[in-house]
Amino acid sequence: MTTTVIDSPAFTPAQINLIKQISIAARSLSLGGHDDFNQGQVSARMPGADTFFIKNAITGFDECTPDDILQASTDPEAPKDRLLPPEVVLHQAVYNARPDVNAIVHSHAPHTLVLGATDLQLRAVSHDGAFFEGRTPRFTMTSNTILTLDVAEAVASALGTYPAALLRNHGGVIVGKSIRHATVYAHLLERACALQLTAERVPGGYHSSDEGDIAAKREFNFADLSVRSYWDHCSRQVHRLLPLYASGQVS
Repeated sequence: MTTTVIDSPAFTPAQINLIKQISIAARSLSLGGHDDFNQGQVSARMPGADTFFIKNAITGFDECTPDDILQASTDPEAPKDRLLPPEVVLHQAVYNARPDVNAIVHSHAPHTLVLGATDLQLRAVSHDGAFFEGRTPRFTMTSNTILTLDVAEAVASALGTYPAALLRNHGGVIVGKSIRHATVYAHLLERACALQLTAERVPGGYHSSDEGDIAAKREFNFADLSVRSYWDHCSRQVHRLLPLYASGQVS
């Protein structure tokens, strides 16, 4: 019988749980419109760890299982599994720059990509937008695939201390202190961009939330307990809609 990743004695129960969560996150991102063939990545690490887990290069969000998750080092000079995604260096650069970050999503979600291709600033058109207004910088150095450490570090620098950055003509990088946070934030960003792009087409302009409402929404709508409830909904949706998860093969 083939030994699967989640049966491997090489990983602790906590690591195995994290691997399962990453695969659920990938499937959730697919359901949220983040698919682009097998491109895009989702990764996570245990707090303080110098290794992390990431979806492999050949598997799409829509087909990811725990066996498609690989372990990588945060050291860009460390040996690499041949199936690690080419943009693994982006994750290494962000993890090294942000000790507070324990999960990263990079995707080519369409509305995030389109807003990033404009000069529009993301506004609080919706609750989702309130989370990001004033803290979604753009990376404009290149629109190419991020393959080298210098470019990856430039993305990490552009991201700064914020929860997300728009990559011009490329998509977005979204981070969080857990896989739950990063996945939920990725959904929020795509929805915020979609709603704003819709509002931009309305004749006569549109309104957005003021500073007081933005602060209140961030405190209530995006508190850790709220994010946990959104993640739980995402997880239930994956289990409900996708056969592998619904069958109980992945819990």
